[in-house]
Amino acid sequence: MAIGVLALLGFQLVDSAFIARLGTAPLAAQSFTFPLSFLIIGVQVGMGIAIAALVSRALGAGEDERARRLGSLVLLAGGGVIGALCILLWLLQTPIFTLLGADDTALGYIRTYWGPQLFSAWLAALLYFVYSLFRAHGDTYLPGKMMVLSSAVNLALDPLLIFGAGDWPGLGLPGAAWASVVAFGVGLAVISRKLARHRWLAFDGIVLEARASWRRFIGIAGPAMVSQLMPPLAAMLAITAVAGLGDVQVAAWGLANRLETMSLMVILAMTMSLPPWLGRCYGAGDWAQIHRLMRLALKVALVWQLALGIVLALVAPWVAAALAGNPEVREALTLLIRFMLPSYALLGVCMLVVSAGNALGWPLRAMLLSSARLFVFYLPSLWLGTLLFGWVGLAAGAAIGNVMAGLAAWIVLRRILSRPHRQAAPADIRDDALSETRSS
Repeated sequence: MAIGVLALLGFQLVDSAFIARLGTAPLAAQSFTFPLSFLIIGVQVGMGIAIAALVSRALGAGEDERARRLGSLVLLAGGGVIGALCILLWLLQTPIFTLLGADDTALGYIRTYWGPQLFSAWLAALLYFVYSLFRAHGDTYLPGKMMVLSSAVNLALDPLLIFGAGDWPGLGLPGAAWASVVAFGVGLAVISRKLARHRWLAFDGIVLEARASWRRFIGIAGPAMVSQLMPPLAAMLAITAVAGLGDVQVAAWGLANRLETMSLMVILAMTMSLPPWLGRCYGAGDWAQIHRLMRLALKVALVWQLALGIVLALVAPWVAAALAGNPEVREALTLLIRFMLPSYALLGVCMLVVSAGNALGWPLRAMLLSSARLFVFYLPSLWLGTLLFGWVGLAAGAAIGNVMAGLAAWIVLRRILSRPHRQAAPADIRDDALSETRSS
């Protein structure tokens, strides 16, 4: 999954790097669309979390036929919900982007880009739901390969569709979105054939299953969606603060967001691969294994992310030069990298705890923790830093907010897992009792 996430996020970062070559205005226009793109991703990830949790629990309890019906439900319902959301965002694009601070120049670029970008987001959501089914069944290898394939197709088409070739001038900013449309379409066609061979879908009795499972689905998907929707809402609020500093800062902030998601590839891979594993352990009542998995995941998050953040902070000027052509954008991006990248070690801890909460039966706590990360720690620190020290304060405030959120998540996790009924699995207790009997 880490390889797949690296490929997927890598092409998004290269997307922005190509667009940066078109100029500051197109890059700033694309940056304005990020919060709404994250909104779509938040809804799809919330639904994907719910289906992965329910399917993995059903498999852990030996209910294979029910797992097939649940898989069919998410593909039908998820595709419809994301499609309706994309249509709504297309119809309301002008008032939304105006509210976010886009000027007439940015709106001109956005109008040509937003339609194909929404189409690619819908295809990406369908692809993600299929990935969720594979992960719930324990297969992370094929989704990882498909992410690499989609990324390769996109990278091949990006320069052609953006800049053109020969006498053809290219499409400019919309070319990046059309490259994604083709890439996700190819990925969806290939993995759908693989899904049909596995026979993990069942439509007989799907209406009865929907009536029986919708409460549990909403009980997980609702808080999970809210948790996933908090980041795009926070991003909308953050970009309004950044927009007041100028187009250069908006462009640098957009590149930093791309770099953030790519630098968190290992964390994102664990948030996708860990919950199905935890869900099976939860279904089997194996809390000892859950403790071991969480300890290992948090150690990996801290060590890997801190080391990566320090290295990237040291080479920040060269990273910024590779991503941005404008000297002012490079300088602003360098500052963000040096402050924010090391803080992602604690941000990773918070992300893993939230992800685990959705799989382990406490989605409401996960939602509250996700909300606190953004609206108690991150945004207030960012706003206060911007108010007091401008661009430097914004970067420092964002980093401080990430650190405080990680520490809070660690405290919450320790309290939840320290409760008596979550200390050991029944299997471990039986093994201990058997050993004592034999000793006697």
